[in-house]
Amino acid sequence: METILYIKNMVCDRCEMAVSQTLQNLSLHPLSVELGEVHISNTLTDEQKATLRNRLEALGFELLDDRRQQTIEQIKSAIIKLVHYTDSNRNMNLSDYLAHQLHSDYSLLSKLFSEVTGLTIERYYIMQRIERVKELIKYDQQSLTEIANLLDYSSVAYLSSQFKSVTGMTPTQFKALKKNTRKGLDKI
Repeated sequence: METILYIKNMVCDRCEMAVSQTLQNLSLHPLSVELGEVHISNTLTDEQKATLRNRLEALGFELLDDRRQQTIEQIKSAIIKLVHYTDSNRNMNLSDYLAHQLHSDYSLLSKLFSEVTGLTIERYYIMQRIERVKELIKYDQQSLTEIANLLDYSSVAYLSSQFKSVTGMTPTQFKALKKNTRKGLDKI
């Protein structure tokens, strides 16, 4: 019987590799490891689950048992994939994208997300987009116009306005900073 595990703070490819390696070390051979979600081919004993929980926590992850928390992590993972790892589907409406990804009604997802996190899904999405903009600005390989186009902003002015409302500074001011003020994706 296949078991699905939901893991908090899996936000990048390295996270997937770390979780996959942890599972392999415990002889729990995963069928798939994706952001926030792992499929294994058998059911875990209580002892295996406790050991896995401890090993994951040592790496900064959290094994989620609560269904509401699992759904929140699925929403966050879907948004992170969309913003940071996907070049397609950006034109899709966020509510349609999440409803499709999670096979659930968007209004229910939105209400749950707001209740549990204190943020709207839209606000979380904006925060993720701004972190992606920060990343691209620091790489210094694309102009602000190219970044705006890549992330489907309607204009550089709109990107700049949203950037300033979230960070308190313009993209140009951010670029001039010498220190790194980016946040880890799991800290948003």
